[in-house]
Formats: sequence, C-alpha cells, structure tokens
Amino acid sequence: MELKNLVHVNKLKKHTLKSCVKDFLQEIINVSRRLQINPNWLMGVIELETGGSFDPSITNSLGYTGLIQFGKAAARAIGTTTSKLRAMTALEQLRYVELYLKPYKSKIKCYADVYLAVFFPAAIGRPDGWVLHTSRLSAERIAKWNPLFDINKDKAIQIWEIKHKLLARIPESHKMIML
Repeated sequence: MELKNLVHVNKLKKHTLKSCVKDFLQEIINVSRRLQINPNWLMGVIELETGGSFDPSITNSLGYTGLIQFGKAAARAIGTTTSKLRAMTALEQLRYVELYLKPYKSKIKCYADVYLAVFFPAAIGRPDGWVLHTSRLSAERIAKWNPLFDINKDKAIQIWEIKHKLLARIPESHKMIML
C-alpha cells in the first residue's frame, strides 16, 4: 500500500507528530501488518481519538491521553504512564498502541472492532443493536459521558451508532475500504 493513499494522510503535520510523517506512516503500515488489520482502520481510529490532530500529547478533560486516548489503567497495563505517553513522539507512541491492541488481534475483524478495542472492548463482535453497558456502568452513564455516539438521544449507545459516527468521519474516497 502506498503511504500517500492512507486515509487522513493530509492531516498529518511533522510538528504535531513530533516525528517524520513518512516514518510515522511506515510504522502505521508495520503495526497494522503485525496486527493483521487494514492500516486505514488504525489511521481512522487515531484520527477520531485525537480529534483529527494526530497529536500524541493530546489529553482530554478526563485525563485520557495520546493517539488512542490511553487511560491510567491502560497505560499501566502496557508498562508505561500517561505522563510518559504524553512526552513521546507519535512514532514512539505507536509501539504502545500496538501493545494495547495486540490482545484483541484475534477478535478484530473490521474498522469498528479496532475502535471498540480502544473505546469499549466488551463490545467487540457484538451485534449492531447491542447497547454498551457493564455490570458497573449503566448504558445511561456511558451515553452521558459520550454524547457524540448517542445519535437517537435515547440515553444508550448501540454499536450501529458508533459505526455510523466512525464512517461519517471518513472521506468518500475511502469509505469502501473501511467497511
């Protein structure tokens, strides 16, 4: 795959990545190959999680940080901290993105599964009508914290709503390869 044909490549800036764009894209290809996923899927997830910036130091109001918005527990599970992740270049941080996604490798079958591995792993492989919830987190609380995905405003997020929002961020030229 040619690097210039990856989705969202036009959004990459050397000063934001804190690394060479070409090196970052090549590592996206390498990580995706090892995870046996389409590199466009990884680019799409990173684009959404960074609000389109691809900034490895971006941090949200809840303290989640980096290319896939690592939380403290996720960072600890892969042998680092959110502070260390924030200080890394995008290229360096891809190593931790891969470490995080590796346990889900056999479950990931599509673009949405990559996103769900990052956002709500218990939802990977669930049917489109499944509502995000756990025994400790109600569907309503999850929807309140993530209003972007509650399209029909029913205080519950279903898989189809996530898929719809994911595809809405993809340019027409790449939509077919994301399915």
